[in-house]
Amino acid sequence: MDRHFETPLTKDKLSSLHAGDMIYLTGTIYTARDAAHKRMDDALNRGEALPFDIKDQTIYYMGPSPASGGRPIGAAGPTTAGRMDKYTPRLLDLGLKGMIGKGRRSSEVKEAVVRNGAVYFAAIGGAGALLSKTIKAAEVIAYEDLGTEAIRKLTVEDFPCIVVLDAYGNDLYQQVENRTTSCD
Repeated sequence: MDRHFETPLTKDKLSSLHAGDMIYLTGTIYTARDAAHKRMDDALNRGEALPFDIKDQTIYYMGPSPASGGRPIGAAGPTTAGRMDKYTPRLLDLGLKGMIGKGRRSSEVKEAVVRNGAVYFAAIGGAGALLSKTIKAAEVIAYEDLGTEAIRKLTVEDFPCIVVLDAYGNDLYQQVENRTTSCD
């Protein structure tokens, strides 16, 4: 079922989603990859605040290519989410509600998703140019020295993604794998 959601995401909003739902996000999301996650974790370890209020926010695991053709951002495809798994449970416990990436997540992330009523979405890998068309504005807000891995605040309109892990622990990848195995 196709669903349209505005950010920020809340536990109540996310409780209606199920693994396999197609979602279109509109509003503000943030980008952060490996190096930015490490810096955020280091900041938290020092007792410092994160560069944005993470409560009810969505992080897109993406490093864009340079903007061109009057667009605010270049190709904006997802990166492998598993590389952020060692940092993710802590961020979820601090209020993060959505993550967008590609690939499977660890059991620790799955447990934190359920514990916090959050959701992990997948964006279509290899479709970065198409996904960039849903990004209406992009602004570096932290760690500019990291280049493409800097944290960006994006304004998106009808950004397409699929619920992979829902707030109840359902995992789309596992469901598909189970169906495939049962057909053998």
